[in-house]
Amino acid sequence: MKTTSYYPVLMTGDVAGTTAFYVEHFRFRPLFESDWYVHLQSSEDKRVNLGIVQGDHETIPAEGRGRASGLLINFEVKDVDAVHERLVAAGLPILRSLRDEAFGQRHFITRDPNGVLIDVIRPIPPSEEFLPQFAPEAVGV
Repeated sequence: MKTTSYYPVLMTGDVAGTTAFYVEHFRFRPLFESDWYVHLQSSEDKRVNLGIVQGDHETIPAEGRGRASGLLINFEVKDVDAVHERLVAAGLPILRSLRDEAFGQRHFITRDPNGVLIDVIRPIPPSEEFLPQFAPEAVGV
């Protein structure tokens, strides 16, 4: 199978509100908008996409209908400190404070209006303890 695109689609009870959240705080723009589905694309990188779907829409099989849960979305960014500052100023909840992790991340965690966790990350060099766990091509931060 040759995959040509990959992106998450969040099921929600509030398509418009969830869309507004990602447009305002994470710089997405709509490529397709309906009352039950919105396809978003990063205004900074067209390879970064996100779908928002009404969780009880008829296109979702009955056994899969609902809301996003148990989900963590990662956004790797160039300046995690600036994003943190901007989102704190906007009043978003910070569930994991901005910190450096020995496994090679400077990050913080917030959440969207549906409770989906959002981990905003800048890769940093891992500690010597974690370095052997990386593939050689994955260490070049």
